[in-house]
Amino acid sequence: MPFDKPPTATALAVPVPEVDLMTLTAFDDIETVEGTIPCRSYDPEVFFAESPADVEYAKALCGECPVRAACLQGALERREPWGVWGGELFIQGVVVARKRPRGRPRKTEVAA
Repeated sequence: MPFDKPPTATALAVPVPEVDLMTLTAFDDIETVEGTIPCRSYDPEVFFAESPADVEYAKALCGECPVRAACLQGALERREPWGVWGGELFIQGVVVARKRPRGRPRKTEVAA
């Protein structure tokens, strides 16, 4: 299921305060930062997508997130089984550079 393109750099150029995950657990702080946190603004299924293109889209959404580092650190500590956390793809609790498409790999290179 394709999703809209990620926001452009100019759309994300609004100054965003640096926030850690512990700060976000307080309800009053969530309201002030929630609009700038992609996982709270977009469909959660984006961050658990099956297709490689959708996974790359989710990783792009995390690019300017103010809690990206804390999110990644928390996911590493919890050994998240899968999904995009802190701009990285987790598969079986390990960070993976990119998701391979389903099916067998091609025997020959495809001309780009």
